[in-house]
Amino acid sequence: MKRRVVITGMGAVTPIGNTVDEFWQGIQENKVGIGPITKFDTADFKVKLAAEVKDFEPKQYMDFKAAKRMDVFSQYAVVAAKEAFEQAGLDMEKEDPYRVGVIIGSGVGGLGVMETEHTKLMEKGPGRVSLLMVPMMICNMAAGNVAITLGLKGKCTNVVTACATGSHSIGDAFRAIQYGDADVMLAGGAESSITPLGVAGFTSLTALTTSEDAKHASIPFDKERSGFVMGEGAGVLVLEELEHAKARGAKILAEIVGYGATCDAYHITSPAEDGSGAAAAMKLAMKDAGVEPAQVTYVNAHGTSTHHNDLFETRAIKAAFGEQASKLYVNSTKSMIGHLLGAAGAVECIVCVKSVMEDYIHPTVNSKEADEECDLNYVFGDGVHTAVEYAISNSLGFGGHNASLLITKYKG
Repeated sequence: MKRRVVITGMGAVTPIGNTVDEFWQGIQENKVGIGPITKFDTADFKVKLAAEVKDFEPKQYMDFKAAKRMDVFSQYAVVAAKEAFEQAGLDMEKEDPYRVGVIIGSGVGGLGVMETEHTKLMEKGPGRVSLLMVPMMICNMAAGNVAITLGLKGKCTNVVTACATGSHSIGDAFRAIQYGDADVMLAGGAESSITPLGVAGFTSLTALTTSEDAKHASIPFDKERSGFVMGEGAGVLVLEELEHAKARGAKILAEIVGYGATCDAYHITSPAEDGSGAAAAMKLAMKDAGVEPAQVTYVNAHGTSTHHNDLFETRAIKAAFGEQASKLYVNSTKSMIGHLLGAAGAVECIVCVKSVMEDYIHPTVNSKEADEECDLNYVFGDGVHTAVEYAISNSLGFGGHNASLLITKYKG
């Protein structure tokens, strides 16, 4: 028998708020966290905009020396994890630390550290490269630093599936609890790769928009969409076995009931044109939960604002839901916060949890006129107040990785 898994805590660092409450308030206000890049001089760059985290001071959240030993993506992960841990009300003195684990991934890791240290290597020689470069750079250190900070000794891994990283991390943590490997897991993603090399690389792929209008840059499903806006931040959720949560009197926010993971096996950057891989992931999530398409109210789409993603994901939703597809509410949180890469799926899963808790579906902000082939209800204009029983969060990553998470209200 698979054990039931509930969500008891959430933490977020985003371009529109550095706590879940701030982030959700920004969502409800249709706040757009996109603006001119401030992290480096973009004079020679075609891309001028990003969705940066604002007013983040590590020393407000952690010991200054500890922060100096972490790249920014790890700092974001630790801050989000501490918020989620505190909301869940966990007391490690009352827990078996080997039953509490972490799966937090990053798509890119410490790219900024790599750039800085490479410059030192080229200009000053190998002896000047920092002894902390490797532990600051490698992707698993978000999970490692969270485990060290909170004293979590159970399963501690990280998933790296590009832009599907956060969702796969949550899915794998869900499975770990379902099948008895852990009682509690902190899961999600973290990213901070708004760097010269990161922006230049995605620009060369023609993946990023060159629009300089923040309100016309990230416009998923719109016929004038021209690429995604790079974002940064972290999202972490506390997943917990139901009886364990009840035994300690935890407040249960929602329940995760389904997870689907597939691969397109098609192209290194483009999703399958017919959407078959992403459709299969959604179907698997519904099958896992024993839920029919007609029961699902809302799909938080990957919705990057690139031509291929939005078109092929639309086809995927149609393939997964059939006639029900036209009745779904579909939106993209990336319209407000850009694309958080490895953190995107985790932050968007938090949106799904809040949506089922508060029966609110936010609009795809600034998108106005859908592409002719993008013909679903993408919630343009105003948000919708409606009962949300089941919500799906989709993530698609370079390499053909697809992940779908199915969230529902906790019903006891």
